[in-house]
Amino acid sequence: MKKLFTLIIFLVLLSCIGCSQTELEKNPKSVLLDDTGYVINITYIPKRIVSLSPSNTEILFAIGAGDRVVGVTDYCNYPPKVLKMKETGRLKSVGGYSTVNIERVVGLDPDLVVASYGNGLETIETMRNLGLTVVAFNPKNLSDIKREILILGKITGNSKNASKLVEMIDKRISKIEKKVSGKKKLKVCHIIWHDPIWVTGKQTFINEIIEISGGVNAFNFNGWRIVSIEDIIAANPDVILVNSGTGMVGGKNLIYDWVMNETRLKVVNAIKFGRVYVIDADLISRPSYRLVLAAEEIAKFLHPEAFSS
Repeated sequence: MKKLFTLIIFLVLLSCIGCSQTELEKNPKSVLLDDTGYVINITYIPKRIVSLSPSNTEILFAIGAGDRVVGVTDYCNYPPKVLKMKETGRLKSVGGYSTVNIERVVGLDPDLVVASYGNGLETIETMRNLGLTVVAFNPKNLSDIKREILILGKITGNSKNASKLVEMIDKRISKIEKKVSGKKKLKVCHIIWHDPIWVTGKQTFINEIIEISGGVNAFNFNGWRIVSIEDIIAANPDVILVNSGTGMVGGKNLIYDWVMNETRLKVVNAIKFGRVYVIDADLISRPSYRLVLAAEEIAKFLHPEAFSS
C-alpha cells in the first residue's frame, strides 16, 4: 500500500517543463529539458540504459532501445521479453519504484538512466551528483507522454520508431473518438484502491483517457484523492472502473470484490445496472503508450453498441 500511495503522490507533484511535442517536431535542434528542468545534452548513443519505472521500460522497448536496457525495477514486466530477460539474468533489478537501490544502478555502469518523479527528486539528484546522466519524466497527459517518447527516441537514436509510435497513438485515439462521438457522456468513477478509497480526479492522464472513451469524471477535484463511501453515493456514477489485482500487481481482484460486496453502494447506478468493470492496472495506471489500449477497453465498456459492428 505504501508503494501505491508513493506512486500517486509523486505523479501529481509538479507540472511538466520543456518543449511541447509540436515544438520538438518543428525544431529538433532546440534545447531539450526533462521534467526537472535538466538540460538534455547527450551527444552519444547510449549503450547501457537503466530504466527506473515500468512506463519508461515499456517505451524504451517499444521504440527499439530494449536491447540496450541493462537494469529495471522490480515492477517492470512488459513487454513479456522483459520478464524473460530478468529470468536469464540479462536484466538486473535495481529495486522498487520508490525504493531505488542507487548502489545497484551505479554498479551497472549506465551511460543513461531514465527516471520518473516517483523515484524521488532526492534519488534523482543523488545519481546526478555521482556523475550519472539521468533524464526524468513526469507526464500528466497524452501530450506529455508523446513528448517523452519523442525525446527518448531522439537521445537513443530511435527517432523514426518513436515518431511511428506517436502516430499510432494519434490514429487509435482518433478512431476511438469517432466511435463514441455523439454518445451520451456517462459518469465514471475510477477506483484505484479501497482501503482507504482512492479515486482518480481531473487533470490526470487517466481522466483524459476516460473523456476520450466517451465518459466524464464523476468527481470534480484535480489529481488523486481519498473519498468516502458517502462521496461515491453522492456522485452516483453510471460506471465504476476498478483496477485489477490488488491495485498495482496481479492476483485476486480485491477492489472489485469490495465494490460488489459493499452493501452501502447498492444504491449507486453503476451497481444497480451491473456496470462495474475491471481494468488492467498496468494499462490504466502507467503513463505509457499502452494507455491507448486502456482507452479502447474503457470505450467498449461505456459504449459497447459503438463497437458491435
